[in-house]
Amino acid sequence: MQNFNLFKCQSGAALVIGLVLLVVVTVLAISGMNTATTELAMARNDQNAENAFQAAETGLEHALAKGQFNTLADINLQKNINSTDSVTAIIQFERATMVPNRSFSLGVGSGIAAYHFIATASAESKRAGIAGEKTDRDSNSVHTQAFYIVGPEIPTL
Repeated sequence: MQNFNLFKCQSGAALVIGLVLLVVVTVLAISGMNTATTELAMARNDQNAENAFQAAETGLEHALAKGQFNTLADINLQKNINSTDSVTAIIQFERATMVPNRSFSLGVGSGIAAYHFIATASAESKRAGIAGEKTDRDSNSVHTQAFYIVGPEIPTL
């Protein structure tokens, strides 16, 4: 009967392979954490951009719903959507054009005019919790909408 000493045949390969695998798993874990952190920041930025977009749309809707249209002066409206989002809307008179006589059933020389306006809403979404300080997550959005109102012609002096 022959005895073999198993300890003489092993030269530490299992230890080296185990340490290499541990390093690979650690690098993968750190890379995954960095990716998750970056994706979280991207999601926050996208959310603030969407908040600014929706605030600008709300500003346009609010300005048009007020029904304050003036051919002599600009109309300025400000609205705070919530503690982090605000919007400023401006309605500007652009020009008046005569509506062709046959556009309405009122007859020739009816004196109907189209009053053209431009509404512009500028919205800002700031990062929650930081009052007054600019951050890299702040977002702005500007929306413009043109429209006209049909009404009787205003005689010019």
